[in-house]
Amino acid sequence: MAPFDIASDPIPSFGSLLTERADVYGRKDSFQSFSRQVERLEDGGDPGRRKGLGMWMAGRYEEAAALLAAHEGDDVAAFTRGNALMSLGRAGEARAIFERLSEKYPDEPRPRGAALDALCDEALNKDGEEAAADALEQALAAAPQPFHPSAEGRYLAGRVAELRGEDEAALEAYGQARDVDGTHRRNLFRLGYLAERAGHEDLALEAYEVLVRILPADASVLNNLGVLYEDLGRDQDAAACYDMVAKTYPMDGRARLYLRDALAGMEMYYDEDLERKEDRLNQILRTPITDFELSVRARNCLAKMDIVTLGDLVKKTENELLTYKNFGETSLQEIKEILTSKGLRLGMQREEAVHAIDRGPGAVGGGDPNDPRNKSITELKLSIRARRTVENLGCLTLGEVTQHSEDELLGMPNFGVTSLLELKGKLSEYGLKLKGED
Repeated sequence: MAPFDIASDPIPSFGSLLTERADVYGRKDSFQSFSRQVERLEDGGDPGRRKGLGMWMAGRYEEAAALLAAHEGDDVAAFTRGNALMSLGRAGEARAIFERLSEKYPDEPRPRGAALDALCDEALNKDGEEAAADALEQALAAAPQPFHPSAEGRYLAGRVAELRGEDEAALEAYGQARDVDGTHRRNLFRLGYLAERAGHEDLALEAYEVLVRILPADASVLNNLGVLYEDLGRDQDAAACYDMVAKTYPMDGRARLYLRDALAGMEMYYDEDLERKEDRLNQILRTPITDFELSVRARNCLAKMDIVTLGDLVKKTENELLTYKNFGETSLQEIKEILTSKGLRLGMQREEAVHAIDRGPGAVGGGDPNDPRNKSITELKLSIRARRTVENLGCLTLGEVTQHSEDELLGMPNFGVTSLLELKGKLSEYGLKLKGED
């Protein structure tokens, strides 16, 4: 079968674009060839319309939305532009397009479903979950009855339930939508995400794996699937997910970090003591300079040098500081005394700093070592998912973890009921509780 030709092949519907898009992403060389073909198309007339459709297929949504704006009289172009706008988070603009198309095609569930989905996103961004649930519920009540049993209708019913915190009802609705249309991307994502948070790992895994097979796979899906694989001990599969994200989206720092973790898990090597020292060092290096009493001159000089934390300061040498205007020996001595109190010095290499953690009364990580609140979070031996969440909250000690509530933790990405129960159980071993617990 000949490869799809964006310049001349018929494009009768948005569904045909979806089919061809999956084929284009099937092989690396076909995607590169397709992208070059799209680039060569002119911006005006029918070539411009096709170029806009091709940009959407290639995931270049800003360019797609701009090019297709001149072709909204063409229904395929308009619907594609609406989808590009949704991917860009511009739900208000997308909704106007989808509402026009749903009026033109009242018996088609896809335009109406897209309009209501955009309405929900718009209300969610502006007014929060309760307002979004109310707006979507009212709009669904006004929709014609044949719309409700469609995949779109069931998916949107699931969104209402999820926004109201009725997780099991939402999962049931998303499952029904999947039974009607097993390729509905947004439904599969909500199903996987919510199932994961509710502790239904098998259901989440099934939804994410289907999504990955519907090319192209989104970075968020691959990252979530990778985390799930790690929880299940499938580090090689997790690494493959993160590697795909890192190559496709080179600016995704989270994927690169997760990839290193997964590869480390594959090597089956873990130095708990070294990680504890690294965590304690990082905590000290993030300490703001403003936490210390300094002369006005020293403080002003450091601010002008963009030295904000102890970590910034340690990277400097004595000569670098002394060459700065108005920074003299007196200011230098102030700085050295501060660093010495933390077991650090100017120009110190990280490896040396890590091994200096436990030295003497001035070492990094003060506080009563017998107080469990001063213990490092590494001593909890949390799963990767739970550990990443508390680290993302900036917690390095058990005491810092207890300053957060259940709601705060459950609001973090990839942290669900299973992770919450794990964390609470580990804290209870040290006689500690989360904020707000009885």
